[in-house]
Amino acid sequence: MNAGTLYLGAGFALVLTGLACALLRRNLLRMVLGFSIVDTGVHLIIASVGSLAGRTAPIIDDPALLSDATTLAVDATAVVDPVPQALVLTAIVIGVGVTALMLTYIVRLHDRAGTLDVRELRELKW
Repeated sequence: MNAGTLYLGAGFALVLTGLACALLRRNLLRMVLGFSIVDTGVHLIIASVGSLAGRTAPIIDDPALLSDATTLAVDATAVVDPVPQALVLTAIVIGVGVTALMLTYIVRLHDRAGTLDVRELRELKW
């Protein structure tokens, strides 16, 4: 088993754990924690799918990575695609913002209703 398969399995385990936490709990803070765990699992899955064994980051600091030194062309089989890494970094920033927004809503809801239990929040139901 290589590292990519291990990271992929850990990512799916985090997604399943987060979904169970978000769907089976009645406390809003634990639900937000579950969504955050799902978010982390998705980041790990995207990063593990985007990495390839034996390749390096797309930072050209070694002349051996160049296929043609006169035109500075990069050997495409020596580096990984940087797009999944950029997507994960963007998703991390968005996930932090969404988590902060959910937590501020929870704080306001607790100030107004006095509880975080979903069963006791009758005003939110249709």
